[in-house]
Amino acid sequence: MKLRKITAATAAVLALGLAATACGSSDDDSDSGSSASSGGGGKIKVGIKYDQPGIGLKEPDGSFSGFDVDVATYVAKQLGYEPNQIEWVETKSADRETAISRGDVKFIAASYSINDERKQKVDFAGPYLLAHQDLLVKKDSDIAKGTDLNGKKLCSVTGSTSAQNVQETIAPKAQLKELAGYSECIAALQNGAVDAVTTDDSILAGFAAQDKYKGQFKLAGLKLSNENYGIGLKKGDSATLGKINDALTKMVSDGSWDKAVKANFGPAGYKNDPAPKIGDIVK
Repeated sequence: MKLRKITAATAAVLALGLAATACGSSDDDSDSGSSASSGGGGKIKVGIKYDQPGIGLKEPDGSFSGFDVDVATYVAKQLGYEPNQIEWVETKSADRETAISRGDVKFIAASYSINDERKQKVDFAGPYLLAHQDLLVKKDSDIAKGTDLNGKKLCSVTGSTSAQNVQETIAPKAQLKELAGYSECIAALQNGAVDAVTTDDSILAGFAAQDKYKGQFKLAGLKLSNENYGIGLKKGDSATLGKINDALTKMVSDGSWDKAVKANFGPAGYKNDPAPKIGDIVK
């Protein structure tokens, strides 16, 4: 009798332990940036910018807005996640490859230009937007072309392709100042610390359209480069890559892409290129 009581108690403890272990393991998916592979009550971590009006912006009330946010929300929905299951993660330009390789996020939609160097480190879905490098200057500036930057103070963001492009091909004698974010560059332009800010025209248009900057700046209207925005994800994750490309294709075909472009860029008068062919240039 005594042996039976001990055995029963031991079995009960073992059963409870197994149940607790099972519950704990279901929440762990650190390699994928999501706690479930296709929604079902889980969360998905998505990298975006927090400081780019019209692209990716954290609003004062804690909500998020911008074209990249709309694209990422649409894609996450096609992967099985509702908006309230998305955990937005700030990913600055210099941190994007690291965030993907560490598994901090499932994917990144953060004005992420596709280039050969980055393709060695991450995979890209898309492209989903064709932007062009441009200059933002003060309304009365005489800077009208790229070479006018020689001898001028130019601001861009650490890790961006724009800064690299200016140094190598456009204005090697420009005095380049690299800061952590575009909002810092815009502030430097406003107070006269720099003469111009360079990045993609879509990003610059978003800043120029903000109420606090209206009437102060202008876009130079230069197409200094082609910047194809892609969604970055872990290298070798072909299954997710295919699903994201399918989601982007659907977004274009059902009109949601055009709607997002108008909502985010229309107020600034930004003239966008047509939607790129999904899957082109990323192989």
